[in-house]
Amino acid sequence: MKIWVDADACPVVIKDILFRAAERTGIKVILVANQPIRKPSLKNISMLQVPSGFDAADNEIVKRLIKNDLVITSDIPLAAEVIDKGGLALNPRGEMYSEGSIKNRLEVRDFMDSMRASGEHSGGPPPLSQSDRQAFANHLDKYLSNNYQAG
Repeated sequence: MKIWVDADACPVVIKDILFRAAERTGIKVILVANQPIRKPSLKNISMLQVPSGFDAADNEIVKRLIKNDLVITSDIPLAAEVIDKGGLALNPRGEMYSEGSIKNRLEVRDFMDSMRASGEHSGGPPPLSQSDRQAFANHLDKYLSNNYQAG
């Protein structure tokens, strides 16, 4: 079992939470990005650099993940592919995507894309709050206690 991180857009504070969990439990964490990402020198934390290009990191994550792997991403289409393949997807704000919620999130995302294309500016998401960080850490701990036995 592994944790895959869509690392280009993952906030540093979330990566730090993941690094502490990896150090504590020994779970394998793989950062996937098209540029080098800072990481601790632990043997269970690795960096997979992919070529730059549209969805290159997303495609590599989907190709390599297996059932019950956890993917950290705020990318809704990637989360949908992960769920379709039997993985779990958690966003940096602490929302665990599910089969039920991902379809609604895709519809909202598509609607917002069409609004932006017509010239409407939404201003983007608010900054990551302390409650977002706590929700993320809580979901991560729940995943680890339900799915991972340190070995």
